[in-house]
Amino acid sequence: MKTTLTNDKIENMYAAAKEAYAALGVSSDRAIRDTLAIPLSIHCWQGDDVVGFEGAGALSGGGILTTGNYPGRARNGNELRTDAEFAFSLIPGKKRFSIHSFYAEVNGKKTGRDKIEPEHFAGWMNWSKKKKIPLDFNPSFFAHPMADSGYTLASADPKIRKFWLDHIKACRRIASAFGENQGSPAVNNIWLADGSKDYPADRLSPRERLRDALDEALSVKLSPGTITDTVESKLFGIGSEAYVVGSHEFYMGYAAQKKINVCLDTGHFHPTETIADKISAMLLFIPGLLIHFSRGLRWDSDHVATFSDEMRSACQEIKRTGAINRIDFALDYFDASINRIAAWTIGARSLRKGLLEAHLEPARLLVEAEKKGKNHERLALLEECKTLPFSAVWDKLCLNAGAPVSTAWMDEVNKYEEKVLCKRR
Repeated sequence: MKTTLTNDKIENMYAAAKEAYAALGVSSDRAIRDTLAIPLSIHCWQGDDVVGFEGAGALSGGGILTTGNYPGRARNGNELRTDAEFAFSLIPGKKRFSIHSFYAEVNGKKTGRDKIEPEHFAGWMNWSKKKKIPLDFNPSFFAHPMADSGYTLASADPKIRKFWLDHIKACRRIASAFGENQGSPAVNNIWLADGSKDYPADRLSPRERLRDALDEALSVKLSPGTITDTVESKLFGIGSEAYVVGSHEFYMGYAAQKKINVCLDTGHFHPTETIADKISAMLLFIPGLLIHFSRGLRWDSDHVATFSDEMRSACQEIKRTGAINRIDFALDYFDASINRIAAWTIGARSLRKGLLEAHLEPARLLVEAEKKGKNHERLALLEECKTLPFSAVWDKLCLNAGAPVSTAWMDEVNKYEEKVLCKRR
């Protein structure tokens, strides 16, 4: 879908927009520059429907489900990396790439998740260094026979618990190796779906076991500055509707005590609950946050993230608190019913829009009005911001970053689908 916007038109429209924002004390040039500098961690599992390289035909367990059969799913590391590179060319600003442990490339050798080593991710690390794309990591506590009971680190079975404890220790070593290779910390996000379909009689014991397992895993000292450990809660999942061991309250208390980061996934709370108000409260007690932007419909359905009110309010809150350098921004969804490159692109461009809008907000005027008790002025300013020429600044951001402007990226995706993806049938 070609755009009619020429470079001259974009520059002329931006000049007018720049004046409009300057009248409110906002530098749109600075907003563009600061927004492009924020890395977005894009999730590899959108590219292959969370199948991984262990030989599984489809995702199972963990209270999550991928639906759809759009052609072109990546089937190996080379295809996944190639698809990601193409998607990155359509997304303005800095990028990172987040991978799960079952994307290890073991070259046909049978290797258990409790035995994986950094060498099994050599292809990823070589690609990372060559392309200058830092990596993040995730232990995979699902889609595995040792997770069939619904419990992993919180299992009452010592054999199961030890398997997953060895897994998380291995994953931390791999994440640290990523950080060493790329010269910046790799986020190692710990999420597990341990829980019960119906109400348990004993809620405490599994949480004690999970606490103790995390204590043991995180006690292993790794090279400083190579890894950022993060814990992620969930409200419920398929098979854990009544009780989840790693609840928000569990991890909030644990992270505050251990001084580690928490992941807030926008789909992991009640459908009427948003994360924006949690951000400033949590940052008083923990070092930082990882935020997974997703989109739940009726439940945690992992739809493609969009430029929604929830995304926008979260970005605004982060900017207003001055905490951008304490936040890791990431995406987490998997939709197999649409073109996977487009899914990556839509979500990442939407998040970049949310961050740009937050940087364009006349925060100083809003705070001044609030301090003076002029809340009517604060409300009026917020309403006026909704009709400012934001799209002209967004187009200029894309132009500056060398990314397609407006809808032009859609034509690129269609060409790639015809040339590459359709040949994978």
